[in-house]
Amino acid sequence: MKDVIEIIGEVMDFAGVLVIAVGVLAALVVFGVRYARTREVAGLYMTFRQGVGRAILLGLELLVAADIIRTVAVSPTFGSVGVLAVIVAVRTFLSFSLQVELEGRLPWQRAVPPREPSR
Repeated sequence: MKDVIEIIGEVMDFAGVLVIAVGVLAALVVFGVRYARTREVAGLYMTFRQGVGRAILLGLELLVAADIIRTVAVSPTFGSVGVLAVIVAVRTFLSFSLQVELEGRLPWQRAVPPREPSR
């Protein structure tokens, strides 16, 4: 049973890395196609950055899940749970920081509706 759980953890690790790599590549392709159409970088930069940020956030979630599965199911010692806590804390901080960067506000703040252009 532990072997199966270890394999599941490794597959989830791979999936997390794959999501990040594919997401960054997809954001780069979208950026390139839109740049080829408009030849304008200013508006495209934020879209590219948000695409990369979303890919990293999703990949981090998968990597945290893989760590939890392996640590809790395979070797639930006090030391391994402590290491897991530190890893999860660091990854949660990264996720929180990226979320704030992407949305431009703290999670508990209301989203500001876009203003209509003045006439």
